[in-house]
Amino acid sequence: MPTPPPARSLQSRVLQHRCPGTTRRPVPTELPCLAGDPDLWFAEHPHQLRRAQQLCRGCPVLTTCLAGALERREPHGVWGGEIFVDGVRVAHKRGRGRPRTRC
Repeated sequence: MPTPPPARSLQSRVLQHRCPGTTRRPVPTELPCLAGDPDLWFAEHPHQLRRAQQLCRGCPVLTTCLAGALERREPHGVWGGEIFVDGVRVAHKRGRGRPRTRC
């Protein structure tokens, strides 16, 4: 499995977007992916990815972030409030390991 991009790479990708309806670029403290732990957006556990999605909901560049991720064909992570696995948007990510069996 590929390793997540370093925080600097995440910052450069996200800060290239402009706030909708303006020519202003966002300040890093306005963006949840840059204000907190960047590893959250590339986590393995589904509950952590859901938390990243929740944080994305209030982001001023949500739609442009998603459009940029689709254009760049991001291989994994949470971008624009969506989860990407192997370059494909998925509704949710299954945890690692074997699925639980039902008795």
